[in-house]
Amino acid sequence: MNIKRHPDFKKHYKQRISHNLKLIQKTSERLQLFQDNPSNSLLKNHALVGKKIGLRAFSVTGDIRIVYLPVSENEVILLDIGSHNQVY
Repeated sequence: MNIKRHPDFKKHYKQRISHNLKLIQKTSERLQLFQDNPSNSLLKNHALVGKKIGLRAFSVTGDIRIVYLPVSENEVILLDIGSHNQVY
């Protein structure tokens, strides 16, 4: 799967994740898991509703989420990363 990172994702990753080594490692693990199998139950991958209809999200930790746009079956754009309140 081809994963692209939107500039907002990169910015929020730097602000919210990059200062915490455990979050860096967990994010890397979950992204690899997502790349290998987006349907893995550990990710809790789900469609979003309301203003974010058409987007999807998966869990990095209990509170950290990654929001993404599925472009095709083999390509996604990561749009945002952060706590539940930050990304929704």
